[in-house]
Amino acid sequence: MTAPQTAPATGAFLHPAVFYATDREYLAALVPFVTDGLAAGQPVAVAVPGPRLDLLRTALGDQADDVTLIDMRDAGRNPGRIIAGVLRRFADAHPEGHVRIIGEPIWPGRTEVEYPACAQHEALINLAFAGRDVTIACPYDTARLSDEVIADARATHPLLWEPDRRRTSAEYAPDAVVNRYNLPLDDRTDGSAEEFFVAVLDDVSPARRRAAAFARSLGLTDDRVAEVELIVTELVTNGVLHGGGACRSRLWRESGYLVCEVRDEGRFADPLAGRRPAPPDQIGGRGLLMVHDLADLVRVHTSDQGTTLSVLVRLDA
Repeated sequence: MTAPQTAPATGAFLHPAVFYATDREYLAALVPFVTDGLAAGQPVAVAVPGPRLDLLRTALGDQADDVTLIDMRDAGRNPGRIIAGVLRRFADAHPEGHVRIIGEPIWPGRTEVEYPACAQHEALINLAFAGRDVTIACPYDTARLSDEVIADARATHPLLWEPDRRRTSAEYAPDAVVNRYNLPLDDRTDGSAEEFFVAVLDDVSPARRRAAAFARSLGLTDDRVAEVELIVTELVTNGVLHGGGACRSRLWRESGYLVCEVRDEGRFADPLAGRRPAPPDQIGGRGLLMVHDLADLVRVHTSDQGTTLSVLVRLDA
């Protein structure tokens, strides 16, 4: 039996995990969520992996034309870009009234390397949207995702929508999830690495050239090489200006990715750094946002000893 739909309170941010084990349960929970929103005149977006997007599009029929449909495999390949590039982009475009979004950033097939960033993303949604008049419903496939992933969902979502009931999560603890997955990337270099130090801003241009040469040696296209140049430039510049001075950078090839790692002596004070849209009138401050947009994955590890950003760029893209 499907739990009844309830209209959100005005000005309330709701962030339920939607648990499903079958296509039928998926549609039973999410189709009414969409159609009720449309009937109330609310903007609705659906950002889920392609096969799930097709399933919902078919079930919605002609009403799908009134919904913003987004393939999360593309838009959310890097979880660090979802808040700014998917959720805030849609919500900010509709500042009046309640907004409904379905966002499925964790699906079977996400890798162990990707998952820590996915879990942190789900936790940080609560901070990013506090006080906003938005509902973001996040489906979880209980039949194919691990028990650990489902446990994390209960910790990152204050509300749980199960096939037969809806309840408040007693395990809700998003800060604990952010801290638990504050992990360094395992270094599994499968070949030669390029390493250099950047102590002052004059060192940035040589670092960019070395990064470009290394990227070309791995067969990246000219466009992707240019993106690697931008990523390295922003990371080492940020390290020099805000990370306590000199920073150390390494580039290597690992499991189909070019990995760019930058370590500095700073500490991330803002967990949403690089994840929120920059105001149109803001001068500067867009470097990490751009890195998230260009990268296939960004992992951040920060501690009292400093911060390491590991940026992965697919070699076959």
